[in-house]
Amino acid sequence: MSRVLAIDIGGTKIEAGIVTADGTVVCRARVPSTDPVDADDLFARVAKVAAEVRDDDESELVCGVGCGGPMRLAGTAVSPLNIAVWRDFPLQERLRDATGLDTYIDNDAKALALAEGWRGAAVGVSDYLAMVVSTGVGGGIVLGGRLLDGADGNAGHIGHVIVEPDGFDLPGHTRGVLEAEASGTAIAARLGIPAAQAPDAERRRVGTMVGRAVGSVANLLDLKLAVVAGSVALGFGEVFFRAAQVEVDRVATLQHSSGARIVPAALGADGPLVGAAAVGLRGIGQDVGVL
Repeated sequence: MSRVLAIDIGGTKIEAGIVTADGTVVCRARVPSTDPVDADDLFARVAKVAAEVRDDDESELVCGVGCGGPMRLAGTAVSPLNIAVWRDFPLQERLRDATGLDTYIDNDAKALALAEGWRGAAVGVSDYLAMVVSTGVGGGIVLGGRLLDGADGNAGHIGHVIVEPDGFDLPGHTRGVLEAEASGTAIAARLGIPAAQAPDAERRRVGTMVGRAVGSVANLLDLKLAVVAGSVALGFGEVFFRAAQVEVDRVATLQHSSGARIVPAALGADGPLVGAAAVGLRGIGQDVGVL
């Protein structure tokens, strides 16, 4: 069976794995992405963990990557907000040279949208929003069974929708955007503790902010499902999702948006790698359920 070298690059970790063409994660390895010396140091970590999961025969068909954004179309240059040493970093070219594989790159939240439509909570749904609420906040939008890309591949950047106009002033962000209210980075900056230690009141507040953004997107784009992953959302659990749904119900009251649901991503820890694999398979024209 064809296999994909899948790589997920985020603000706290880099993970690589081998994923089969039916979406099964065969093996995986990870390294931290925090505190790199420079751009090349971080890329060396990516190359190392990618090499670690490959067999001697290196039989992978393609390399697929989910990476924090923003980026230029196809990941020819990436500038993740949570990875300061990469600004216009030529990730696609560097990975193609390092792996010897055709390489396709997309935003990690758009990769999640592909994964959840292919093997997760959005299977069979033609219109939905997928979100990652973690170190940062990102999104991917599927309408009419097609993943929206935008001019440079950054469509769905829901983390920069304003949800609290007089909210927290997180450096590098417009005041009150969702990422400045709900990301792990913002929570740690506001409370002075890691997001995982946040009390229930904060977990409800974050859920409300996310639900506010989801309800607004449901109104705007005529969709009724949001699938949410990420260490903050999934780590906060039921308290987060209950508060988020209450706010979605409050905001999404139009005929076409009433009844919109916000649910946990179904793929759990496999989601980022399955999503990265889907990016690669989509790149070479293989069917992953979403165009």
